[in-house]
Amino acid sequence: MQRITVIPGDGIGPEVTRGACDVVAASGAAVRFHEVPAGQRAEREHGTPLPGAVFESVSETKIALKGPTQTPFGGDYRIHVERRDAAGKTRRSSYPSIAIALRRELELYVAVRPSKNYPGVPSHFENVDLLIFRENSEDLYIGMERMIDEGTAEAIKIISLRATERVTRFALEYMRKLKRRRLTIGHKANVMKLTDGLFLKTAQETARAFPDIAVEQRVVDALCMELVMRPGEYDALLLPNLYGDIVSDLAAGLVGGLGVAPGANFGPDCAMFEAVHGTAPDIAGKDLANPMAMILTAVMMLRYMNEGQAADRIERALAAVLREGRAVTRDLGGEAGTRAMTDAIIEQMR
Repeated sequence: MQRITVIPGDGIGPEVTRGACDVVAASGAAVRFHEVPAGQRAEREHGTPLPGAVFESVSETKIALKGPTQTPFGGDYRIHVERRDAAGKTRRSSYPSIAIALRRELELYVAVRPSKNYPGVPSHFENVDLLIFRENSEDLYIGMERMIDEGTAEAIKIISLRATERVTRFALEYMRKLKRRRLTIGHKANVMKLTDGLFLKTAQETARAFPDIAVEQRVVDALCMELVMRPGEYDALLLPNLYGDIVSDLAAGLVGGLGVAPGANFGPDCAMFEAVHGTAPDIAGKDLANPMAMILTAVMMLRYMNEGQAADRIERALAAVLREGRAVTRDLGGEAGTRAMTDAIIEQMR
């Protein structure tokens, strides 16, 4: 029986995360859930949005299912983390968001974000099936910013050979398992000649060890244009951290929006599965949120756990509910609430 750390999150997080957990439980997968709070609830209850209990749980389970967590815009907001190292010494770090703190502290160096069409989901395009690999550990997201004077702020962009080689190798091995055959590297090496230049060069050199996979490159702005014109021509994308975050949201828009976009983060020791969407506080607690992204995220988690049969059952049940179009949320063209759509998927598995 595999234990899973569950982090419900903020806003609509608890609703969609509960729905995903219920669907996983109904699928027959051999799992047990261990819930720990992070975000606004944790700050109220424990005085910090990211208590040590989260890290303790993930250290034991090695798998986390995380709902969205709220991050304020602007200002000097930081998440402060204290952890003991192997020698027992306390190490203190700070990060601009809970999600980034978890990814950095747990060494989750790559994010995988699929974007594909599902029957019954309104979309401007057909035959989209993208797999996006986002480097998770560096770039501008390291959060090294400072005010130079009252009118000027500065941020540092870090790209390293080690991190780029690591994420490229992961992407190509992941693609090989899925029998995908074409990887496009997104970059801005025409302007960011040292940082993005290093990313592009290292990714290309690492890819030479995978001759069965074709590798090409696109300047990221041209890539975005081509994605919104001909998304079906792309198979898999590899991008640095900031571009990966932006392009994965763009790709979600190609197939129906963030409500249908799952995601996962992988490291050498553990994995954290989180949908791409945010907390949507305006509809939190109103039974309006689409649980599909979180359910598909849980499907990715089950496949990672070698619970393929349970994952297949959920995907078939979800596809049936989408095709019928009755018990789906408003963003999918229906009138059902979060709970009703979840229950309809569970009913399809009986």
